[in-house]
Amino acid sequence: QVQLVESGGGLVQPGGSLRLSCAASGTIFRSNTMGWYRQVPGKQRELVAAITNGGSTNYADSVKGRFTISRDNGKNTVTLQMNSLKPEDTAVYYCNMKFTYARGDYWGKGTLVTVSS
Repeated sequence: QVQLVESGGGLVQPGGSLRLSCAASGTIFRSNTMGWYRQVPGKQRELVAAITNGGSTNYADSVKGRFTISRDNGKNTVTLQMNSLKPEDTAVYYCNMKFTYARGDYWGKGTLVTVSS
Protein backbone atom coordinates (compact mmCIF):
# COMPACT_ATOMS: atom_id res chain seq x y z
CA GLN A 1 0.00 0.00 0.00
CA VAL A 2 1.03 3.57 -0.71
CA GLN A 3 -0.11 6.66 1.14
CA LEU A 4 -0.01 10.06 -0.55
CA VAL A 5 -0.32 13.28 1.43
CA GLU A 6 -0.77 16.60 -0.35
CA SER A 7 -0.07 20.06 0.99
CA GLY A 8 0.05 23.63 -0.28
CA GLY A 9 -3.43 24.43 -1.50
CA GLY A 10 -5.23 27.63 -0.64
CA LEU A 11 -6.65 30.89 -1.90
CA VAL A 12 -4.66 33.00 -4.34
CA GLN A 13 -5.45 35.97 -6.53
CA PRO A 14 -5.42 35.69 -10.33
CA GLY A 15 -1.87 35.97 -11.59
CA GLY A 16 -0.47 34.62 -8.35
CA SER A 17 1.48 31.48 -7.58
CA LEU A 18 1.07 28.40 -5.43
CA ARG A 19 3.24 25.40 -4.80
CA LEU A 20 1.69 21.99 -4.18
CA SER A 21 3.66 19.17 -2.62
CA CYS A 22 2.93 15.48 -2.22
CA ALA A 23 4.81 12.94 -0.14
CA ALA A 24 4.48 9.23 -0.77
CA SER A 25 5.11 6.55 1.81
CA GLY A 26 4.68 2.80 2.04
CA THR A 27 5.78 0.08 -0.36
CA ILE A 28 6.95 1.98 -3.44
CA PHE A 29 8.35 0.44 -6.58
CA ARG A 30 11.10 2.50 -8.16
CA SER A 31 9.53 2.58 -11.63
CA ASN A 32 6.53 4.80 -11.27
CA THR A 33 4.83 7.92 -12.50
CA MET A 34 3.71 10.61 -10.09
CA GLY A 35 1.22 13.21 -11.16
CA TRP A 36 -1.30 15.84 -10.31
CA TYR A 37 -4.91 15.72 -11.38
CA ARG A 38 -7.70 18.18 -10.70
CA GLN A 39 -11.44 18.04 -10.48
CA VAL A 40 -14.26 20.55 -10.27
CA PRO A 41 -17.82 19.64 -9.30
CA GLY A 42 -19.73 18.05 -12.14
CA LYS A 43 -16.66 17.36 -14.25
CA GLN A 44 -14.31 14.43 -14.67
CA ARG A 45 -10.96 14.39 -12.99
CA GLU A 46 -8.33 15.56 -15.46
CA LEU A 47 -4.58 15.23 -15.70
CA VAL A 48 -2.66 18.41 -14.94
CA ALA A 49 0.90 17.16 -15.08
CA ALA A 50 2.84 13.94 -14.59
CA ILE A 51 6.47 12.94 -14.25
CA THR A 52 8.15 9.55 -14.46
CA ASN A 53 10.94 8.41 -12.17
CA GLY A 54 13.24 9.05 -15.13
CA GLY A 55 12.14 12.67 -15.34
CA SER A 56 9.90 12.60 -18.40
CA THR A 57 7.04 15.04 -18.06
CA ASN A 58 3.58 15.47 -19.52
CA TYR A 59 1.37 18.54 -19.15
CA ALA A 60 -2.19 19.43 -19.98
CA ASP A 61 -2.28 22.02 -22.75
CA SER A 62 -4.10 24.42 -20.46
CA VAL A 63 -1.17 24.62 -18.02
CA LYS A 64 1.84 24.45 -20.33
CA GLY A 65 4.19 27.34 -19.72
CA ARG A 66 2.58 28.15 -16.36
CA PHE A 67 2.97 25.00 -14.26
CA THR A 68 6.10 22.99 -13.57
CA ILE A 69 6.20 19.51 -12.10
CA SER A 70 9.28 18.10 -10.39
CA ARG A 71 10.11 15.19 -8.13
CA ASP A 72 12.69 13.93 -5.68
CA ASN A 73 13.05 10.19 -6.17
CA GLY A 74 15.04 9.77 -2.98
CA LYS A 75 12.31 11.36 -0.89
CA ASN A 76 9.38 10.07 -2.95
CA THR A 77 7.96 13.56 -3.28
CA VAL A 78 6.43 15.43 -6.19
CA THR A 79 5.89 19.17 -6.45
CA LEU A 80 3.72 21.28 -8.71
CA GLN A 81 4.76 24.90 -9.06
CA MET A 82 1.80 26.86 -10.36
CA ASN A 83 2.37 30.36 -11.73
CA SER A 84 0.13 32.86 -13.48
CA LEU A 85 -2.89 31.22 -11.94
CA LYS A 86 -6.30 31.79 -13.50
CA PRO A 87 -9.79 31.47 -12.02
CA GLU A 88 -10.30 28.40 -14.21
CA ASP A 89 -7.49 26.68 -12.33
CA THR A 90 -9.77 26.52 -9.30
CA ALA A 91 -10.26 22.87 -8.39
CA VAL A 92 -9.40 20.15 -5.96
CA TYR A 93 -5.94 18.90 -6.86
CA TYR A 94 -5.09 15.26 -6.31
CA CYS A 95 -1.70 13.60 -6.15
CA ASN A 96 -1.37 10.26 -7.92
CA MET A 97 1.19 7.49 -8.14
CA LYS A 98 1.08 4.69 -10.69
CA PHE A 99 3.55 1.83 -10.84
CA THR A 100 5.01 1.09 -14.25
CA TYR A 101 5.53 -2.68 -13.97
CA ALA A 102 3.35 -3.62 -11.04
CA ARG A 103 -0.26 -3.21 -10.10
CA GLY A 104 -0.77 0.01 -8.21
CA ASP A 105 -2.69 3.23 -8.72
CA TYR A 106 -2.90 5.41 -5.64
CA TRP A 107 -4.53 8.76 -4.82
CA GLY A 108 -4.19 11.38 -2.17
CA LYS A 109 -7.20 12.96 -0.50
CA GLY A 110 -6.86 16.18 -2.46
CA THR A 111 -6.13 19.82 -1.70
CA LEU A 112 -8.32 22.74 -2.71
CA VAL A 113 -6.90 25.51 -4.88
CA THR A 114 -9.05 28.60 -5.25
CA VAL A 115 -8.07 31.38 -7.63
CA SER A 116 -10.20 34.42 -6.98
CA SER A 117 -9.95 38.13 -6.36
